[in-house]
Amino acid sequence: MKYVLVLALLIFLSVPAWAKHLHKESVYQMHWCSANRGLTEYILDDKTRIDCLTQTHAIEFDFANKWAESIGQSLYYGLKTQRTPGIVLIIENPEKDGKYVKRLEQVANKFGITYWLMYSAELD
Repeated sequence: MKYVLVLALLIFLSVPAWAKHLHKESVYQMHWCSANRGLTEYILDDKTRIDCLTQTHAIEFDFANKWAESIGQSLYYGLKTQRTPGIVLIIENPEKDGKYVKRLEQVANKFGITYWLMYSAELD
């Protein structure tokens, strides 16, 4: 029983290390959206929030491994605002994140989603 508790504690304590990013998503969002003259955290009538709303795009920001989630959100935001859906995919490890970029690219090209890649080096 002691070993189970120790193992559970070790797993619990190591979980934050797995999810660590170089910067918070909001840091990338503020930097990019400001540079592209957009509004951050634009609230829709249903209380959902668009990460960045520009004159032409409703944009969702996500880390590369969450590429699939970003697709649904961007399509919904585009529909609600009658703007082109957009995604800024955050790349912190280009070697590892390349497979996610390829997946997003295929779907984005098929469904008319504009996407940009934002690298952590852009914040340095």
